[in-house]
Amino acid sequence: MARPLTGRTYSLPPEAGSAFRIISEAHYVADPTRWKTHRHPAHELVWVRRGTMTARVVDRVFTVTEGFGLWVPAEVPHSGRLTAGVELYDAFFSVENTPEVFTTATAVAMVPMLQALLVHLSRDDLGPDERERAEAVVFDVLAPADDPLAVDLPEHGQAGTIARALIDDPADERSIEDWAAELGVSVRTITRSFISTTTGLSFQQWRQQVRIHRALELLGLGLPVSEVSFRLGYARTSSFIDAFKRVMGSTPGAFSTASS
Repeated sequence: MARPLTGRTYSLPPEAGSAFRIISEAHYVADPTRWKTHRHPAHELVWVRRGTMTARVVDRVFTVTEGFGLWVPAEVPHSGRLTAGVELYDAFFSVENTPEVFTTATAVAMVPMLQALLVHLSRDDLGPDERERAEAVVFDVLAPADDPLAVDLPEHGQAGTIARALIDDPADERSIEDWAAELGVSVRTITRSFISTTTGLSFQQWRQQVRIHRALELLGLGLPVSEVSFRLGYARTSSFIDAFKRVMGSTPGAFSTASS
């Protein structure tokens, strides 16, 4: 897989000033790209077409596919990466001139009307009244997604050590017993470490979530379901499909961009 490029951080156009309410833009990202940790002075809503975006916001990792967006409040540090050939859409919301919508990073349901409104607002020939009407409807249809598409990251203790390793390599097959031996602690200690952190999940449940979120990214790259299953350490493709459906509510084929 090609090494991701380091992307330019999209920020507010210099002419925005303090009078804007919503500024919407679109970008085509040809190569796999990652963004270092950064922040914006405005709230940001970002979504993609024809690919997948993965973003880390504080102690959560979001995997965003078509039909979903990610709301990041102003001044909240975040980083991310995109698969190749993605249409990336950004909408910035003025802190001063928009109502409080979400106070934390939130997965958003990018229903067709919301996408159409934000694309409409990217035009530079809208009059003040037309823009105001469109912006008002945006807030009527802006709503959180039913599935948050997020994995909570434990930061401390044994759970934090294991989490960092599995985020880097979700296919890591070490069992909880293997980790206990490597870290010189009991299985019970690791179990308590996971459940007592922000995840509220067992080691096995958390690792499965991480694998499914990485699967979304690999499917967005166009890899076949069987290849994704193999890369994530599943012995059988059917086991991967079953696990994916339990987490996402549908089969991986629904998220695949591989040619039929």
